[in-house]
Amino acid sequence: MNLEEQWEKALGSTQVLRFRLPHLATLHSTEVPYIFLAESLVNLGDTVVRRGKVLVHKPAIILPGNLPQFEGFGFEDNLNVNEETLKTFFLVRGISFPSLKFKNETSKVDVYEGSLQKAIEHFKDKLERSEDVHVGLIVGTADCWQFSIIIYAGMLMAKSVDSDLKLFEEKLKKWQND
Repeated sequence: MNLEEQWEKALGSTQVLRFRLPHLATLHSTEVPYIFLAESLVNLGDTVVRRGKVLVHKPAIILPGNLPQFEGFGFEDNLNVNEETLKTFFLVRGISFPSLKFKNETSKVDVYEGSLQKAIEHFKDKLERSEDVHVGLIVGTADCWQFSIIIYAGMLMAKSVDSDLKLFEEKLKKWQND
């Protein structure tokens, strides 16, 4: 499957079941922990559970001339796609990210012995019981997990735009008054 097919597959299959509650930080980097669930491609009837976090480096409304960097997503290892190809891929599609650097750190890949639906119920319940408002719960396909995580980070950035603009406006007013 080529890059375009994987992107389209991820767009069609990615579901964010639970967003982290706090918005992304405007003035410093934000850790975005996640649990990603997908039907196992190896053990039919089981679910792949990928836990990790994306470090979104200081989002910026006014972007510099260079493009974002994606580290730790395994594009080179798993898809034989280098960073320049990925940047071009997003640029051609008009996709821009208000940050310079996204670093994915996968902490654990595990198998939940049960269907995807049972895994969804299990992890939703677990997050609700612990009242964890920081961890996102994402569902997608195992072979497109990288794009699903990037889509999740992009959705979080879109949700943060209003508060970022208000903060930017306040700083601008303060600067003009000084």
